[in-house]
Amino acid sequence: MINCFCRWADWAGGRLIPGLPAHPNEPFICFPRYLPQLHLSTSSRHRRRRRGSPPLLPSPPPPPPQKLGSSRRECLMAAASIPASSQPFKLILGSSSVARKHILTEMGLEFEVMTADIDEKSIRRENPDELVTVLAEAKADAIMSRLNISDYQKEGERPTLLITSDIVVVHEGIIREKPTTKEEARQFLKGYSGSHVSTVGSVVVTNLTTGKRLESLDKAEVYFHDIPDEIIENLVGSSDSVMGISKDLANKLIQDALSA
Repeated sequence: MINCFCRWADWAGGRLIPGLPAHPNEPFICFPRYLPQLHLSTSSRHRRRRRGSPPLLPSPPPPPPQKLGSSRRECLMAAASIPASSQPFKLILGSSSVARKHILTEMGLEFEVMTADIDEKSIRRENPDELVTVLAEAKADAIMSRLNISDYQKEGERPTLLITSDIVVVHEGIIREKPTTKEEARQFLKGYSGSHVSTVGSVVVTNLTTGKRLESLDKAEVYFHDIPDEIIENLVGSSDSVMGISKDLANKLIQDALSA
């Protein structure tokens, strides 16, 4: 056998089959298509035959082993040549955020993008937990209002999930949402210098097939050293980079929504 860091192996056919990710230090095994043939008898010159029995024919030579590269690179190339199976559900990301699209891609999810196009400033709450929750729900409702839900409830179709989210920063008791201008972003970052903020994020997953909706919150504390002005200018260049989504929370709600 050949030890290498591939995905999974079907040793009956010698084909590499992509499987679930495992521990990065755990070796997988690639098996060649032909395993060495075991000969239980001795060589032909030592074999005896009974008197009157037909002469023994020489054993056919074992088939040559299939050439299979033993390097990690060759194994990975072989695994990549086999298309991975599609996920058992369809996913819609209700956001145009570059960061959120990147995060779901990192999670290995296939998805399409739809935007809610709602006026978020018209939805206000004093409590940050309530604010991010109602905003994520409003985004889901806005997208669903443009869909023909019966199309997602046809028998035999894969379930379709809609995922929406929102996040705010709380600094010194004040809720700060996504900055609308670069100057506002500069002021926010200067206020964070040498201080700390709390982030409150919501994730809402709606199963369009069953109508079930699950939601939860993710919170974190972020502490800052003094931030030089030149660093602030570099950060302000892409304010969308601070808008994300919790991978663990998104994955949990997706699994729960599928079983709901």
